[in-house]
This record gives sequence, structure tokens and C-alpha cells, in this order.
Amino acid sequence: MTLCIGIQVQEGLLALADTKIVKGEEQIIRGKLSNSSVEGSQWWLMTSGLRSVRDKTVIYLEQEIADKGLRFNHLFELANQFGTQLRRVRSEDGPSLEAGNLTFNLHAILGGKMPGDPTAKMFSIYPEGNWIECTVDTPYFMIGRTSYAKAMMERLLSSDLTLRQAFAVAFLAFEATMASVTDVGYPIDVIALDGMRGTTNRQRFTASDLEPISRWWGKTLSDALMTFPIRQFDSLFDFIEPPEDCSPP
Repeated sequence: MTLCIGIQVQEGLLALADTKIVKGEEQIIRGKLSNSSVEGSQWWLMTSGLRSVRDKTVIYLEQEIADKGLRFNHLFELANQFGTQLRRVRSEDGPSLEAGNLTFNLHAILGGKMPGDPTAKMFSIYPEGNWIECTVDTPYFMIGRTSYAKAMMERLLSSDLTLRQAFAVAFLAFEATMASVTDVGYPIDVIALDGMRGTTNRQRFTASDLEPISRWWGKTLSDALMTFPIRQFDSLFDFIEPPEDCSPP
């Protein structure tokens, strides 16, 4: 499985994707986040679902762009073209996948800034090739193993956070997921994109890179538990006798 998180805040975009793939008893590392920079256009793509569908769709997309010399002024135009190629792959491979009891289930998150976009944009693309755009009210998309991360995102994330804070929320959501399942794990790939200028930076983090933050987060949770305002519920536990004092006289 996978976990991919795309966040849009006022400063720009943040993308985080794990790299772990589990195939039976085999575990491999393979990137699920790709990015491109062409003539002032910056964009990145994350996918979850069948890897074969993803690879074929991306190859078709790249070939279509090269053969026809396509240039996109807005990111939604690229989203449309990705959806077109995804539907093409569905028409070609859908019946055989269904015959093999496999589901055509590719989901994608596309983010970036094209020359005609005043600010960075982000889209969630469904297996049918249609898409929705990220909004201020819901400033993130997630695909893959989303159930364990959703509570963290909903509680902490807002569009007025900085990109650094957005990364912190995405990291905590990833940590919550990784602690709950075996098919999401390190390393993680992260891209930060400046919303106005469109400049990007990409980095891969290993478990050892972020281990100090993981330890800090664990201690923070433990400390919070020790100071939890439980006394207002004391009446619930009145029947419990306090432990005997076993200290030496």
C-alpha cells in the first residue's frame, strides 16, 4: 500500500510520500513521488494503486507531450491530459485486470505552478480520470492508507500554517500511519514548492534522519498524558482504593 499527502497553504505546496512496497514476503523501496521542471513550470505527481497502471499512464502522458509538443499554461490542463491518458489505460487494461480479479484503482495527487497560474494549485485525480481542486476549506489531499492519518490532519492542519508547520503535520500523520500498518514506511520523499515563485526543493528522509523528532514526539505525548486534566472525572473512579504505602518506615 502507500501513503501520499499533499498540502496547500498560503506559502505554497508540500508533498510527502512513503516509498515502501510490500509484495507477498518481499519488501522493496520505490519512489511514489515524481516531479518535473520545464520552462518555468514546476509540478509533481504522487499515485497510489496498481504500479503498472501508474507507469503506463505516465509513459503515455510523457509521450503525448513530446509527440505533440504540448505546453500547459495552467495546471488544470495537465490534470485534464493525465485524466485522458488514465482513461486510455483503463480502456486497454481494465478488462484484463478485472479478469484477473484486480481493481483499476489508481488515484493521483497533482500539484504545481504553471506560467498562467497566479499561485500554486493542487488536484486530486480519480481512477475515472476526473478531478477536484484543493480549497482553503480542505487544504489537503491524501491517498492510500488514509484512515490512520486523517484525524491528525483534520485536527492540526489549516491553510494559514507555514510550509514548515505543514511538513510537521504531514510527518505526524505519516508516523501515526506507520505505527499502525506494516506496508507504509521509510524513507519518505518530500517536496516543498513556493506558491508565488514556483521554486521547489526536494529531499528524501530516512528513519535515522527523523528519529530525534520521533523520540521528541513520543516524549511529548507521554508528558501530555501525565498532565492530562483527569481530576474533573474523579467521581468516576471514587470506588478505587488508593494503593497501600509500601515505603520503608
